[in-house]
Amino acid sequence: MTGTGRFVTIDGPGAVGKSTVCAAVVDELHAAGVDVHKTREPSDTVLGKLARHGTDTFRGMTFACLIAADRYHHVETEVRPAVARGATVVCDRYVASSLVLQVIDGVARDAVWELNRHADMPDLAVILNARADVIEKRLTSRGSHSRYEREPGGTERECGHFREAARFLMATGVRVLQVDAGTAGPEEIARDIVAAINEL
Repeated sequence: MTGTGRFVTIDGPGAVGKSTVCAAVVDELHAAGVDVHKTREPSDTVLGKLARHGTDTFRGMTFACLIAADRYHHVETEVRPAVARGATVVCDRYVASSLVLQVIDGVARDAVWELNRHADMPDLAVILNARADVIEKRLTSRGSHSRYEREPGGTERECGHFREAARFLMATGVRVLQVDAGTAGPEEIARDIVAAINEL
């Protein structure tokens, strides 16, 4: 990633608290006077909306290609310009989620990586995780948002795959911060993430 800004991504299993933590990180950065650009994947473009609302329609390599296409467009049209102007971009979901969800969907991890490895890697990839039983309680409370969350045993699989994704990304040279979201509140987690951002 080139430019004067920073690119931070936050991933993790469904119902682990990504969106809440993303919002808390953005608030912390704003309070510190940082220019922040908050975004998410799938993006809010036509491609992203097709992917976001198509989890029950598209599967396997078809869905993996759709997600990757949205990612490249998102990086080119939104992430890079924000970083170039000096903003800290905070993205809810990125490559780590593809290395989990598309693999769960039956696509080989090497194939998922080949589809995504030319996308700009984040300066910091945050991966939230927790014990499966803790996440399942939250999921029961808020309801399922996708077929991945409705599948029996899906949470446990996601948790395990995110641990594997963290190791894989670190092996490729990406700076990864793994956070236990089951033992701390979003504000505390956000402070730890902002501290890691400040160390970049």
